[in-house]
Amino acid sequence: MYLCLMDYFKQLTDLLKIEQTEDRRLYRELAETASINERRAAGLAWYPIAIRDTEMSRGDYLTVEVERTTNQDLPHQLRFGASAALFSNHDPQNDRVEGTIAFQGGQRLKITLSTDELPEWARNGKLGIDLLFDDNSYNEMFSALRQANALVEKPDGKLIRILTGQEKPAFDESSRSSSNGSYPDLSNITGANTPGLRADEASPKLNPSQQHAIERILQATDLAIVHGPPGTGKTTTLVQAIKALSQRDRQPILVTAPSNTAVDLLSEKLSEQGLNVVRIGNPVRVSEKLQELTLDEKMSAHPSTKEIKKLKKKAAEFRDMAHKYKRNFGKAERDQRKALFDEARNIQKEIERTEQFILDDILAKAQVVTATLVGANHYTIRNLSFQTAVIDEAGQALEPASWIPVLKARQLVLAGDHCQLPPTVKSEEAARAGLNKTLMEKNVLLHPEAVVLLEEQYRMHETIMGYSSGIFYEHRLKAHPSVATHALFQGDSPLAFIDTAGCGFEEKPEGAGLSNPEEAAFLIKHATRLITELRTHYTASDFPSIAIISPYRNQVQVLRELLEHSPELKDLTHRISINTIDSFQGQERDIVYIGMTRSNSDNKIGFLSDIRRMNVAMTRARKKLVVIGDSVTLSRLPFYAGFISFAEERNAWQSAWEFME
Repeated sequence: MYLCLMDYFKQLTDLLKIEQTEDRRLYRELAETASINERRAAGLAWYPIAIRDTEMSRGDYLTVEVERTTNQDLPHQLRFGASAALFSNHDPQNDRVEGTIAFQGGQRLKITLSTDELPEWARNGKLGIDLLFDDNSYNEMFSALRQANALVEKPDGKLIRILTGQEKPAFDESSRSSSNGSYPDLSNITGANTPGLRADEASPKLNPSQQHAIERILQATDLAIVHGPPGTGKTTTLVQAIKALSQRDRQPILVTAPSNTAVDLLSEKLSEQGLNVVRIGNPVRVSEKLQELTLDEKMSAHPSTKEIKKLKKKAAEFRDMAHKYKRNFGKAERDQRKALFDEARNIQKEIERTEQFILDDILAKAQVVTATLVGANHYTIRNLSFQTAVIDEAGQALEPASWIPVLKARQLVLAGDHCQLPPTVKSEEAARAGLNKTLMEKNVLLHPEAVVLLEEQYRMHETIMGYSSGIFYEHRLKAHPSVATHALFQGDSPLAFIDTAGCGFEEKPEGAGLSNPEEAAFLIKHATRLITELRTHYTASDFPSIAIISPYRNQVQVLRELLEHSPELKDLTHRISINTIDSFQGQERDIVYIGMTRSNSDNKIGFLSDIRRMNVAMTRARKKLVVIGDSVTLSRLPFYAGFISFAEERNAWQSAWEFME
């Protein structure tokens, strides 16, 4: 089924090179031709900024702390570990020095520059931070593929051989979770954090499939896979499995995910379970609780840090004395300046030795180390190995990035849902050739014996769940009794497909995108009608949450403008979210509207042919799902034809003509 191992990693490397080239081209197209205002609006720059502090860091590099002084509400992509440049807008092409973002939180960030002192132009104002193309992530991925290829035939390469289909994973089937006391008693683990459940609705125990998943993880000597469809409590299950592994093995566990947001969630949940968590990198969700888990914060709180502060102050004094010398001076002054800098460097080396002691002490006491996939090779943990590595959201993890944590462990736990959104691949060529296939997706097929499907979901009405369960999960999903029949009000239907065929709602090309203004207007009108009815059942404080979703960004913009100009909905805009499907992954709402947008005489559906994306959209709803689209256009794909039939069989099909005035 798969290539020989040498070809396997060569092909992955070749595909990653194609992706890197396309990614760099797209970045250059956006960043290098855009003005500072355009880069700032695109989230690629902070400007203007003010320097708040400087300090020396490892290797005699200067770390500069800066603050964003205006445009603080603009979203941005500047993150811990990203390559960036400090620049002066007086001469942005020449007055710039590159570095790496060492911290980002709120309106401040620290950037470690590839220099030991600030350039003269940094004193003249008009400063900014530019995000650079992220070669570091690609370098880490290429390195991981080289290492995997070199290790595959060696004794330490067993996990690599299993993940590439050369060997089978092994399980200690005789082990039971509570029979001999070697594992924690899973019967006492509660499901109180299960998504979609209030505390008073929560099942007091993990359900059977969740318990089975944890047992399989504990039995696995190499590989276990938790397949968690929407709303099935995957995070809860994973957290309890990690807790059980920690109690059993008494060794640190490496826990990773593709996104900082997913890492933050796991870090917080694991800490709430009483585990000593060290978060490598800085959280996206800036909260005091998460900050306390970061390596930086733990190092700051370490008793030996007082000594470092004294040493840093002393080193700064020597550097300040050295900088007082003018540039035109004689040999004696040069020697004195050099001696002062040498003394500062000697102190810096002592600082680094103390920092290493603190770092080693913190990591030795950690029960869980959390990081992004690329962050798993951060210099602070680069040389560490683990008994177990966990990759959450593995259905969205680019395979070359997944190899980074894999190489640091003997046992691997993959958790996610390969039937939802795949990883983002910018090169269509690389995606077609297989780069959009994840390590999880491949191993679900290779090793079904390692897979446990979580079968009970706690989010959706059973009718909303039904079609997705049949198409993607072999009809194995069932709704927990607390959600199986919940509705907006008694007698309300949980599902509706509103058919716009024949209404003349034609799609309109707009640049590289698409919109359908008539469909958008109809959707807002239908939602307004539903909301008017709901006002008789709810007050403003307990009004149901609503998502309006479209696969197309242009249509999202049209819908937002219509909502903005809808006086009947003005008081409820805080309860209504409008965005693309991708933006709602991992979220849920009481009511979900999906505007399909596509309607044309050629019956082309393009982007909609990715049915995994539609699986995400359809499974965001708790109590009501309304899909609006042209059945003639959509039915060219069996998936949509099947959904329309599913709706008809449940009396959930309606013609848009029924709502025309």
